Amino acid sequence: MELKSNEEKVTRAVLISVNTGEYDADTSLLELVELAKTAGAETVATVMQNLDRPETATYVGKGKLLEISEFCESQEIDFLIFDRELSPTQIRNIEEETGVRVIDRTMLILDIFAMRARSKEGKLQVELAQLKYMMPRLTGMGTAMSRLGGGIGTRGPGETKLETDRRHIRRRMETLKEQLKDVEHHREQLRKTSDNVMLQEEWIMTMKPLADRVLIKVEKEEEKTMLLQ
Repeated sequence: MELKSNEEKVTRAVLISVNTGEYDADTSLLELVELAKTAGAETVATVMQNLDRPETATYVGKGKLLEISEFCESQEIDFLIFDRELSPTQIRNIEEETGVRVIDRTMLILDIFAMRARSKEGKLQVELAQLKYMMPRLTGMGTAMSRLGGGIGTRGPGETKLETDRRHIRRRMETLKEQLKDVEHHREQLRKTSDNVMLQEEWIMTMKPLADRVLIKVEKEEEKTMLLQ
C-alpha cells in the first residue's frame, strides 16, 4: 500500500462475512480484501462466522458483534465492510452497537466506480446508482455519517447530498437521468458524423457491464421502496 503522509490518515477496516455454505465464503472474502485495497482501505482483520443464515437484525450473532465492537474500539477501526448486502435495519443496528461506519459489498464497488469514472457519462451513472442504493438506507446511515468524515463510501454523491431528505435526492436523481440522456444523445450525434471518434473511455468499456448489473439491482430496490411508501 502507498505510504501516507502524517496529514493523511490511513482508513482502517475490518472485513466481515457469514458462511452459510451457499457459496465459497473464503474466496469471496479474499476478493473483498482486494476490493477494499483498491478503495484505499487497510484491512486490519477479517471475521467469518458460520451460521445457517445471517441474523436478521445484525447480520452476525450478537456475541460476535460485541467482539467486533470491542475490537474496533481498541484498534481505532474506521469502517466495517460486509461481504453481503445489508438492509437499512442491519446497518442501523450494527452502527449503533459498534459506533463505526458500516458499508456493504455493493457500496464498496460503487465507491470504486466513483474513483475510476473519468467521463461525464461514467460519473453521472455512478452518482445515480449510489443515490438509488443509498436512499432506502439513509435512516440506517445517518448516525455514522454525521459523526465521520469522507473517504470510502462517500465518494461520488458525498455525505452532504446523502444527508438531505428523500425529496431532494429524488430531484437530484431526475436531474442525473436528464443529464445522462443529453450525454447519450450527444454521443449518438458524434457517432453519426465520425466513425473514428473514440467516445468510450476505459472505465465504460471495462466496468460498465458490472455497473449495469448493479444499476439493475438498485432499480429493483427503488421500486420496492416506492411501493412501501
